[in-house]
Amino acid sequence: MVSVTAYPALRPPVSLADAVAAPPYDVINAAEAREIAGDNPDCFLRVSLPEIGLPADAPADTRHRLGAEALADFVARGVLVPDGTPTFTVYRLEAGDVTQTGLVGLVSTDDYDAGLIAVHEFTRPDKENDRTDHIQALSAHDEPVFLMYRDDAPGAAAVAEVLAEVQQAEPSYTLTRGEVTHTLWVLSDPAQVAAVEGAFTALPRLYVADGHHRCAASARVAHASTAPGAKFFPALICAADELNILGYHRVVRDLAGRTPAEFRSALTAAGFALSDGFDGFPGLHEFGLYLDGAWTTVTAPSTLIPVDAIGALDVSILQDRVLAPLLDIADPRTDARIAFVGGSRGTAELERLVDSGEFVVAFALHPTSAGEVMTIADAGDVMPPKSTWFEPKPVSGLFVHRF
Repeated sequence: MVSVTAYPALRPPVSLADAVAAPPYDVINAAEAREIAGDNPDCFLRVSLPEIGLPADAPADTRHRLGAEALADFVARGVLVPDGTPTFTVYRLEAGDVTQTGLVGLVSTDDYDAGLIAVHEFTRPDKENDRTDHIQALSAHDEPVFLMYRDDAPGAAAVAEVLAEVQQAEPSYTLTRGEVTHTLWVLSDPAQVAAVEGAFTALPRLYVADGHHRCAASARVAHASTAPGAKFFPALICAADELNILGYHRVVRDLAGRTPAEFRSALTAAGFALSDGFDGFPGLHEFGLYLDGAWTTVTAPSTLIPVDAIGALDVSILQDRVLAPLLDIADPRTDARIAFVGGSRGTAELERLVDSGEFVVAFALHPTSAGEVMTIADAGDVMPPKSTWFEPKPVSGLFVHRF
């Protein structure tokens, strides 16, 4: 059974919450972060992406030291204030017809090491190393991981009951970012805190939805630290049926020596069916191909669909049937020729990247389901990297964990 505990989070006063709250560090680049932060001294990106204040070639240790200094400055100026008692945060995200409600609390690196927090992807070594250095420099976890649990699991109904009860009260924070409304309730009543902790102990397992690098980095920090608090890291935990998953797309810098016409011919020879045009929403076992200024819908026939759960994923079909054999991308975790584009950016971003000349071809993918993720994690297997894009995402800066 898993352990989820309350903690005295660092939070902004309500009057500063809008200035502090920022997108997660891994969904924007440095240029976008600089534009968002602007001249706002309280923007949390100064902690989570401290490179916005440095030249592009600044050493990593300089970046992370600057983040630690920014965090200390936020605390000194009262931009972030510690809770007086251990708390949970009930967090609701609303975007159009999508509503996700979960709980922010601490989970244990012991549970992660024991497999009670199940993973479905390998990490990229460079990104894991960077997050480890960042957490160690801050002596804090500045962003939560995103976990899910089966909505029919033991304890799930009890968790849902507590979350529903808390949402009857006035919220502690309400923020709007773009089309997403973020509503948070800080839960400090000892009886409710105990009820939440008890409800979660009945859950047999949690699953990483988003944040594999942060989980792995947190475990490494815990193993190297003597601070008791380092054994715990914050997570936003939601029932799987609450989650909205988009495709996680790919862009590639070259065609491995082929011309566009030769690449399309290679796809046909590999057994795929190609048709002109693309409506922006690939169906199961098909993907959108943007190449040479035009979209093509590429469909995998049943003869190309493996019977095993991992092989039948569209991300696996693309990797195993296209990226590896036709474009020589054997390991997308380490190959610099490939990059990943979250589904929230849409196909327009794929077109922009290819039309800019930085990339030659883009692939728009069908979303992986939460059920597929959990089934594969339960089997102890792993998906290709960047198989899922969960949207909407929580903002950062509203519940920092210092250890």
